[in-house]
Amino acid sequence: MTTSASLDRTEAEAKAKDGAPDRPAGPPSSPVLDVHDVTVAYHRKPVLWDVDLTIDRPCLAGIVGPNGAGKSTLIKAILGLVPKASGSVRVFGKPVGAQRRLIGYVPQRESVDWDFPVTVLDVVLMGTYGRLGWFRRPGRAERSWSMECLERVGMAHLADRQIGQLSGGQQQRTFLARALAQRAEVYFMDEPMAGVDAATEAAIFALLRDLKTSGKTVFVVHHDLRTVPEYFDYTILLNMRLIAHGPTATTFSPENLRKAYGGRLAILEAAGEAVRARERSE
Repeated sequence: MTTSASLDRTEAEAKAKDGAPDRPAGPPSSPVLDVHDVTVAYHRKPVLWDVDLTIDRPCLAGIVGPNGAGKSTLIKAILGLVPKASGSVRVFGKPVGAQRRLIGYVPQRESVDWDFPVTVLDVVLMGTYGRLGWFRRPGRAERSWSMECLERVGMAHLADRQIGQLSGGQQQRTFLARALAQRAEVYFMDEPMAGVDAATEAAIFALLRDLKTSGKTVFVVHHDLRTVPEYFDYTILLNMRLIAHGPTATTFSPENLRKAYGGRLAILEAAGEAVRARERSE
């Protein structure tokens, strides 16, 4: 894993090679993300209702809520992967479709066909396609950049391995490297911690913190309430509707958690212990 300083340096060098802009497109004062009145329904049944959310500056944000709350659906609706019944989404002041090059996405591991015959490096190279256009193939520069991304997540030594031969943690690191290869400004990650060991979880979140430090914005669907205060500086609490959002220190509170989780005592006790641990450390 590399440091935040080396992350900044290698990405700046790579951007200079392909002429990518250092700053995102859109008006200088535009929010990173602006979600307005978004509703999603499956078979006419709302699963996400009237969500308004504006993120003005880079953050490492945890999307938290009970099972079935619409966390993954929110990410997919923002990215246009599921149809919206109503509402709009803008990234840096422009529709998502106009800002694809600025967005990185790590899907749930269960949604990927791991039997597809490609290597780890092949997967990461896919992250460079958006900047190449339809008629260019990845060349030496793209392969070098992809190897740098694999190095960042500790996977360079497995570049030639078939993805189906990887462990769960290695698979997650590979898709994180693919997202890094996109050189995005905003990242959306759907349960990147699911099924990984403690060492992989710690390594992934160290890299996510480096991304945030280097000016990126990262949204992560996350289930372990005990680690929310440690991992995230911003929290989005969801249960079909937006319950609360803001700095974790003020948003991840017992009152807001009760609104999101209702009477699920075991969950609230775990969250309460996390809040108390944070308060003891301050």
